[in-house]
This record gives sequence, structure tokens and C-alpha cells, in this order.
Amino acid sequence: MTSSKRTILITGCSDGGLGAALALAFHKAGWRVFASARNVAKLKDATAAGIETIQLDTLSSESITAAIATVSSLTGGSLDALLNNAGGGYSMPITDVDIEKGKHLFDLNVWSVIAVTQAFLPLLFKSTHPSGGMIVNNTSCSSLIGGGLPFQVTYSASKAAITSFTEGMRMELKPFGIRVVNLVTGSVKSKFYANAGFEKIPPGSLYHIAADVIEPKMNGEEHSKTGVDTDAWAEDVVAQLNKKNPPHWIFGGKFSTLVRYGSMLPIGTFDFMAKPMVGLDVLEQRLKEAGGAKAVIGKLD
Repeated sequence: MTSSKRTILITGCSDGGLGAALALAFHKAGWRVFASARNVAKLKDATAAGIETIQLDTLSSESITAAIATVSSLTGGSLDALLNNAGGGYSMPITDVDIEKGKHLFDLNVWSVIAVTQAFLPLLFKSTHPSGGMIVNNTSCSSLIGGGLPFQVTYSASKAAITSFTEGMRMELKPFGIRVVNLVTGSVKSKFYANAGFEKIPPGSLYHIAADVIEPKMNGEEHSKTGVDTDAWAEDVVAQLNKKNPPHWIFGGKFSTLVRYGSMLPIGTFDFMAKPMVGLDVLEQRLKEAGGAKAVIGKLD
């Protein structure tokens, strides 16, 4: 069944996440929303609101192909907007990063976005909306210089990569009538850190001396409680994307304004703020009490 409403497919819409909030906000604004997730059983919020749901595992080419066929049959072969929201997190000091976990994160946060975008472009090219097709990539403030935090460097690097891809997409696809927007998201209340899982610093790590302080911080214990309201953030995003000429970059969430302008300042300007946020201040104090960094390193040899 086709509809005159503007259509959008959103990835990663599991209950309690940013995708679910975006799906509800777009639906409220009058869009025809296709909310997707790897497990459709986790799309209860969208289903309860009367939103159409689709199974889509962004890491599976077979699932992507099936989702394209489903959307095409529902819309008559077109799509007005694609919002790449699906992604994950991983926190760990760079010295202790599990390389396989890091590669998986890049597959999810970077390469799956490219794969989904490539696959849905034929439908976006056929958009009949006056503004043409649109792609929105939900990146992160941590993708910017001065926005990333220690112990979340793998996640930050993956988001920096997709931010770079997004800028390339923006210019490469513009001649073909596709608008590309970078959604630069700060801290927003969601299940992001809970879904990422609680990572523990290994006993042999240089940072284990302060693990009791660092672990809760790097796993988002504070960020999960202090982010901006999810629904308010989502409604603001939709309002900006509904404009005739949406901005190339949309900033939202806690710290987004600080990171936006702070990225223009000299490197290290905000180190004094970052240290207590992640426990580096405690680490430095404990290293001092233990006889200095060299003494601690010596005990690990």
C-alpha cells in the first residue's frame, strides 16, 4: 500500500534507544516511518504507536536485501529518507583493546552504514519529494577533535570514520539530488551503554591501579543519567530535518555545543575537564602514591 506521506527508514530502533525515539518523533510529525531492528521483538514502542516495522540486521547482506524488497513493495519502489542510526559502543584503554571487538565495532559503526546506504540508494534516487532523497547519519560528538574521551577511543575512532564518510557522501551525492546530513549527537538518555555491556579493565593493565574508579566512568554510569531528554532531542532533530534546507550538520544532546565550538580551540584545552570525567585524575594520584609510573610499569614486566 503506497502513501502520500514522506517516507523514512530508520535503522536501530530497538525499544529505549535513540532510533526508537526518532521513529516516534518522525511519526508524530506526519512521516511514514519504517522502524527497523535486528530483532523485531524489540520494536514494541514503534508497534504500539502504529509504526510499520521491518527486520533489518545491518551486518547481514541477506537481511539488507530482504529489507529493500519489503520497503520497495510498501512504497511502490521509492524512499524519501534513510537514517542510519544502528551502531554500538566499546570502552577500553587503547593498550587493552580487544582487536577483534574493535574490528566488529568498525564493521557495525562504519561499514554497515556504507553497505545499507549503497543498497538503498536506488530507492532514494526515485524519491518524488520536492527536496529529493535524504541520508542522515547519526554520528557522535566524540567523532570530533576535542569531543572524544579517553577509554572510549575505539568508539570515537569509528564515529570519526563515519563522519569523514558522511562528508564525502554529502559532496559526492549532491549532483544526483541526494542531501546528506551529519547528525552529531552528544549525551542523550538511552540504553546505549547498557547495550554495549560493562567492560572490565584486565588485571595486567597499566590502568588497573585505578580500575574501581575508571570502569564505571568509561562504561557510561554517569552519562546514562545526565544526558538530555531523549524525546526532546528526537523532536528537535525532526524539526531541523523538516526544514526546506536542513543544515549539513545537526548538533544535539548534552555537551554538543561545547564540543562544536571547542573543536576550534587548541588541542588540550579541555583536558582539565576530561580527566575527572574519566578518572585520569585519580589514576595520576595513585601512580604518584605507588612511586611513579615507572615503578608501576616495572611491576607489570
